Amino acid sequence: MLFNSKRETAAEAGARVGWLSSMLGGATRSTAGQLVTPQSAMALPVLQACVSIIAESVAQLPLEVYERQEDGGRKPATTHPAYDLLKYAPNDWQTPFEAREYAQTALGLRGNAYSFIERDGRGRPTALIPLNPGDVQVFKGQNLMPFYSIEGATPVPARFIHHVRWVSLDKYTGLSPIALHANSIGYAQALEEYGGKSFLHGTALSGVLERPKEAPAIKDQAAVDSLTNAWQAKFGGSSNAGKVALLQEGMTFKALTMNNVDAELIGALKLASADIARIYKMPPPMLGFMESATYNNVENLQIQYVIYTLMPWLKRHEQAMQRDLLLPSERSRYYIEFNIGGLLRGNQQARFAAYAVARQWGWLSVNDIRRLENLPPVPGGDAYLQPLNMTAAGMPPPDKLTAATAESVRQIEEALA
Repeated sequence: MLFNSKRETAAEAGARVGWLSSMLGGATRSTAGQLVTPQSAMALPVLQACVSIIAESVAQLPLEVYERQEDGGRKPATTHPAYDLLKYAPNDWQTPFEAREYAQTALGLRGNAYSFIERDGRGRPTALIPLNPGDVQVFKGQNLMPFYSIEGATPVPARFIHHVRWVSLDKYTGLSPIALHANSIGYAQALEEYGGKSFLHGTALSGVLERPKEAPAIKDQAAVDSLTNAWQAKFGGSSNAGKVALLQEGMTFKALTMNNVDAELIGALKLASADIARIYKMPPPMLGFMESATYNNVENLQIQYVIYTLMPWLKRHEQAMQRDLLLPSERSRYYIEFNIGGLLRGNQQARFAAYAVARQWGWLSVNDIRRLENLPPVPGGDAYLQPLNMTAAGMPPPDKLTAATAESVRQIEEALA
């Protein structure tokens, strides 16, 4: 397979250039001493939530291949091979949801998602075979085009690999979020390990019974055990809450509270979780941290998640699919796009009020509104209203203004129903 004007093979070009893009995302030792891997990182609940929420969001969004129309519109390109590939069957064993979820999970952990593209005799894609990011090596040819070696096999040109990458420093492979932030993730792992070992080897008492210093010590351990067991049986547990105890011989009960180390551990765990949320730009309420959430800002935080967290991932997927699954001669005619309209909708009352204003002022038709709501068009729904008290610039005002007719009101109600 030829990659440059000197007609070198891919292997020869890679060997002569001497450039190999190493895959980040394997095992990395953090400064806290923890060995950070994608698997160990996913064991952290907050990181697993960040990765899975984004992956499930990407996987569940409608994905369409569109064909541009001469009138500026578009229609689903149902005859294009990529349409069935992305919408129904990427390969023989994965559903579209599973394929996109796997790809986005690989991106969230390794920074790269690879699929092998099977093509027919005309070069059109027929299947997408997911690849383990750790099995793929990326080379740079003399013409600056990448080519890929899978499990050490003969490198193949880029047209056989669908590659989605995160932020890149070498322009060919994405950085691994896990390797890049190994210290923050290792710190969280160390805190969890410390807390677990404290429960395993430490002691946690609710209180102690104290006797006066001048009282003779009870040397019989059986008597001590009998006293503490009787106390626990009579006053321990939620069923005995509120009972009154009578202590004799100068004895007192001293309740034990959380020590400073335990209190600091809780604060450190919260800080570590917040750091991991920052890695993925995840709003805290999406992860169950409700301290900063209010009734008024939750909806805005959800929209913030779509715009600043999810949208960059979607654009990476869209543009990589258009580059890898559309032939160069097709890119001016077809394009691939996620439908995020449902995620950006506000509450129903505010949305319908906005539709009513848009319909009355003539910049949305009934069918425009129905498309925004993922509803099929209706006959006659492409007409646009023109307010009677508005005219084009430079034109005289109308002689007579009339109120809205019952028919125009009925059309608005029909659009919002």
